[in-house]
Amino acid sequence: MILTPTAPEKQTASQCSQFMHDVLTGLSAKPKHLQSKYFYDEQGDKLFQDIMNCPEYYLTGLEMEIFTQQTELLANAIRESGEPFDLIELGAGDATKSIHLLRRLVEQGTDFEYMPIDISGHVISELEANLPSSVPGLKLTGLEGEYFQMLEKASAISNRRKVVMFLGSNIGNMPVSDAQAFCVEIRKHLSDGDMMLMGVDLKKNPNIIRAAYDDKGGITKAFNLNLLTRINRELGADFDLEQFDHYCNYDPETGACKSYLISLNEQVVNLHGKSIRFEKDEYIWMEISQKYTIEEVDEMAIQAGFTPAGHIFDSKHWFVDAVLIAG
Repeated sequence: MILTPTAPEKQTASQCSQFMHDVLTGLSAKPKHLQSKYFYDEQGDKLFQDIMNCPEYYLTGLEMEIFTQQTELLANAIRESGEPFDLIELGAGDATKSIHLLRRLVEQGTDFEYMPIDISGHVISELEANLPSSVPGLKLTGLEGEYFQMLEKASAISNRRKVVMFLGSNIGNMPVSDAQAFCVEIRKHLSDGDMMLMGVDLKKNPNIIRAAYDDKGGITKAFNLNLLTRINRELGADFDLEQFDHYCNYDPETGACKSYLISLNEQVVNLHGKSIRFEKDEYIWMEISQKYTIEEVDEMAIQAGFTPAGHIFDSKHWFVDAVLIAG
């Protein structure tokens, strides 16, 4: 599940067209699926904040524990070579976790520049306006756009060593093959000696994981159903939310935790002049939250051209920030 939702912005015609294309493509596929990046409209953001406050949802607190209680260890790992560097955060959001590391690096007199990347111009503007006053002495250059395009821009701005942070187990929002390809692409944008700090949720008791994505209060269910509400509102569909239920499944062997919406009856949904037929009990695959072992994290890194250089755990060893060196 994505951990850094961004403030809603008015969509351009191009974005609306892409949204329509992606929804129609997903609902015409077999099996049907929707892209989890579209969860985050204004109501989706509010519901996700509620999810993070659920007692069952452990992820946010565990990585925050690492960044608040092991800040020194993180800072020392990043600055070990002593060379000046650019600290690039993919999907920076509000930098709630990162700010603790940024403060410590500044306190240590580290020569670095923080380069947050986010697709939301609002998020970048907020960071540029607020972070320098919260962390006096911080040098910051915000980069608005897609990850890989902005990594290229960061390289054009500066030839200093790069340290890329990809936190929140956002790597888990992809199937394993896509996550592997993502790491390979990141490596292509880095030079030997550059670093990546990657937050990963680890395999653990299956009941703990499943509960995190199927809370007793039904907030995760509402979060998934809200995407249908958004499609109705923005794309003119006629989903009847009463005809869909939420289902979550975790496979401890593969580490895949998947969420679905289940059609409770045979029905037809109309969207943009198309009739989309659902069979009774047919599902829409909504999202994946992939879990890994330490060995799997290291193997994925090695296959992408990184050398595992350290693991920084929370106190329960449920979550890890893996230190990976390019080359």
